[in-house]
Amino acid sequence: MRFDPPLQEGRLVRRYQRFLVDVTLPDGRTVTAHCPNTGSMQGCTVAGSRVWLSPASNPARKLAWTWELVEVAPGVVVGVHTGRSNGLVREAIEAGRVPALAGYDRIRPEVKYGESSRIDLLLETEGGPSCYVEVKNVTAAVEGRTGFFPDAVTTRGAKHLREMSAMAAAGYRAVLVFCVQRGDVEVVRPADHIDPAYGVALRDALTAGVEVLALGAIPSPGGITLQRVVAVEIPPLP
Repeated sequence: MRFDPPLQEGRLVRRYQRFLVDVTLPDGRTVTAHCPNTGSMQGCTVAGSRVWLSPASNPARKLAWTWELVEVAPGVVVGVHTGRSNGLVREAIEAGRVPALAGYDRIRPEVKYGESSRIDLLLETEGGPSCYVEVKNVTAAVEGRTGFFPDAVTTRGAKHLREMSAMAAAGYRAVLVFCVQRGDVEVVRPADHIDPAYGVALRDALTAGVEVLALGAIPSPGGITLQRVVAVEIPPLP
């Protein structure tokens, strides 16, 4: 995924009210941009950090900018736009960069299923079971080279795991994909210290036949491409 038009660099002033972020541009102006990330964004909201914004395609939109990237350490750029995750995973599957999800003829996004939910990607092929793919974004809650999900309590995430377990029990394939939009993460783990209920739901889903994998990128102001498989570790609960 390439950024076109190019992103605008700035310096982070503050993130507030979950969906707003103030950024100072090189010309000295301070603009308010949309923050497309509802999580806690641990480690990604330090004032003074270099950030990059994308311009709105609709000139009538209330906020003219959207927050895309932040540099959390020298040379470590993080993609904070959670809305990019589904497209990044779909792009990687279509380009053949995800062998575990190869061999399907069609990809359909946002298909209704479960308890009034929508699966992020439905992979289909003639003569075989469909594959239900749920995508989760990993950008924050990082310790060392380990990334954790979620970075805030998510009852919705646990609900999705129950729905995917039901699809696996019905004979379909169900795969949870962690989309890691940062290059300093080598391992993804459930954030039991943040949301223990999600950790329990994830382990229950694994027992029910849900598969889990993680795909990583090295984001840059030029674009983001998922290009590597990241290890997933799910230790037993104490």
